Amino acid sequence: MKSTHEESEIDLLVADRRVAADGVVALTLRHPAGEELPAWEPGAHVDLILTEDLTRQYSLCGDPADRSSWQIAVLQESDGRGGSAYVHDKLNPGTTVRVRGPRNHFPLEPADRYLFIAGGIGITPLLPMLEAATAAGAEWQLVYGGRTAASMAFVADLRAAHGDDRVVLRPQDEHGLLDLEALLGAPAGDTLVYCCGPGPLLDAVEERCSSWPSGALHTERFTPKEQGEPVLSGAFEVELAQSGLTLTVPPDRSILEVVEDAGVQVLSSCQEGTCGTCETAVLGGQVDHRDSLLTDEEKAANDTMFVCVSRAACPKLVLDL
Repeated sequence: MKSTHEESEIDLLVADRRVAADGVVALTLRHPAGEELPAWEPGAHVDLILTEDLTRQYSLCGDPADRSSWQIAVLQESDGRGGSAYVHDKLNPGTTVRVRGPRNHFPLEPADRYLFIAGGIGITPLLPMLEAATAAGAEWQLVYGGRTAASMAFVADLRAAHGDDRVVLRPQDEHGLLDLEALLGAPAGDTLVYCCGPGPLLDAVEERCSSWPSGALHTERFTPKEQGEPVLSGAFEVELAQSGLTLTVPPDRSILEVVEDAGVQVLSSCQEGTCGTCETAVLGGQVDHRDSLLTDEEKAANDTMFVCVSRAACPKLVLDL
């Protein structure tokens, strides 16, 4: 049995590789036979299936109108879990890599004005958003921070395309941390804020935007948010509507693990609530949302969940599996 999630997987050729900054490589991926790649919109990411046990998500940072190739950029992380090391060590021009997606949990909503805030490699999903905002005639500003100027990818491209008025560069060794109070201290009713970067930056931006209108802030995280204790400390049941099974989920196991052990396949990847691969429709019950993707409004709707991390806030959930 399979879940309701069907996504294409294709083997793509690494057509080009260049150094985008210190520790960052940019890869261009193409279909070996020259076929068009699936369409995508700004904010989308793809899964790179590097080995049987190693799948990682990377934002698409090229031009959505170019169906002949996809671009990603990958930061080499010395204390990472192996994905970035694999990309840097093994993905060279001429090699192939299996790719799944694209998928978008960070879409660009229409607005008259945008404030984009990037930290380090978090610039990648914002790049196509800048082009889309420009094409839509919206006003925008990008504030882009990084450890050093040399570590900040795509700086020359950004300056050439948009100039210094719209693109504010703030390497930390020269300017310190981003002045979020100056950027976000006064809520702007006609402005949407899009932020991607390391967890501490996102936490700080969320705190500053707590007084902004609901829905003004949009974030994407590479690492999961800190979560408190589950709503339920004990076991709960999940009824799988398609499969006709009712399963017990103990406190020390995820819904995903229990469901897969019962022979029901659910497409999954990150196992930490950041990629969105295992999204599952909720048909009944209340969810204890423990992901780093859904907005407060989406959580309140209680119609979807990520079964790798989220749990039940009631004795029984009914899922569309």
